[in-house]
Amino acid sequence: MQNRSGAILQKGVGRKRRESVLEYIYEKDSVYFAQVSESVKKEAAAELRELGAGHIKERFRGIRFSADQRSFYKINYMSRLLSRVLAPLKTFECRDTDELYKNVKKIKWEQFLSPKSTFAVVANVSNSGITHSKFAAYRVKDAIVDYFSDRAGKRPGVDTDDPDLVINLHVKDDKADISIDASGGALHRRGYREETVAAPMQETVAAAMIRLSGWDGTTRLHDPMCGSGTILCEALMHNSRIPAGVFRKKFGFLKLPDYNESIWESVKAEADSGITETRKGLISGGDLSQEAVNASKTNLMGLHYGNRVEIEKQDMKHAGPFNNMVIMTNPPYGIRMGKELDLKRFYKSLGDFFKQKCKGSEAYVYFGDPGFIKSVSLKPSWKKELRLGGLDGRLVKYSLY
Repeated sequence: MQNRSGAILQKGVGRKRRESVLEYIYEKDSVYFAQVSESVKKEAAAELRELGAGHIKERFRGIRFSADQRSFYKINYMSRLLSRVLAPLKTFECRDTDELYKNVKKIKWEQFLSPKSTFAVVANVSNSGITHSKFAAYRVKDAIVDYFSDRAGKRPGVDTDDPDLVINLHVKDDKADISIDASGGALHRRGYREETVAAPMQETVAAAMIRLSGWDGTTRLHDPMCGSGTILCEALMHNSRIPAGVFRKKFGFLKLPDYNESIWESVKAEADSGITETRKGLISGGDLSQEAVNASKTNLMGLHYGNRVEIEKQDMKHAGPFNNMVIMTNPPYGIRMGKELDLKRFYKSLGDFFKQKCKGSEAYVYFGDPGFIKSVSLKPSWKKELRLGGLDGRLVKYSLY
């Protein structure tokens, strides 16, 4: 079964291929930088290794790694935990924005953009003479625009919503790194979410939950508060080996001068051919809200084997039993439930549900607000920090006997 996943492949754009000596860092050294949350770096490093990366080194706010072109494309297409993958171009000393402007303008931007293209700049500065990220991004934008204006009299446009190319600037200790966002935007935006309810869960949080739980598809998985179905979608993609980027319509690496269309087509075809069937009922969910149930069904509809996931409108107090299963859920933490007193009572009832309806099961609960962990009144098997999606969250495992 296949739906919305058809038109992901973009043909190579009509740029003139370079025959000169390799001049960019990623080309010369085959090194890249993966942006990833600190709390899942260990798991992300393991995932990178599985996808063919080597020389993996954890760095501030991410992981530096090496990869051949095939593995590089595969990582962008299949990673479930990474936020973005950057292809570094140049590194240079940079004490002020004038120096930044001059160095950025030296890059041969026609190898990445044309006057008809659009681009955006993402900047981060720290401990440097340049103190404002937005102004640094503005100066990079000026340098690129002026580069084209000086040569062709025409300039590419700036589009912060859906640019053809995203350029990343990082300045620390008066040293600037200019990179191309090879992912073409945040990788957590899978593309399956067409309907949402209040406070939707970020996709990489759900993917991290599945990774940390060790769930391998041999045991049934149930989410009793499925919301818009993010955990269910990520569980299905994990079990059926559906590439995380299956709905992605463009990648930044398509704009790199050394982009190889035949290698990309081969990587995508091999990954897509590895999609396997998920049996009906292996993954299930429920929610008290009919709106949430409808949203989950809609979001699953476009995924391979999405109709194999069973979802019902149900109050967990009256549902079940869910014995000898994996329970995985992201309970409300204040946005949908109202007063703190109601939440404390709710979390107590969640603990009662686990004790009464989930015997022999393992429960993995993501607490967007860790303050409510104690309200469950069960002893955790373990707790792990999971700071993703702007939340200081915790993933807690309960072994239910």
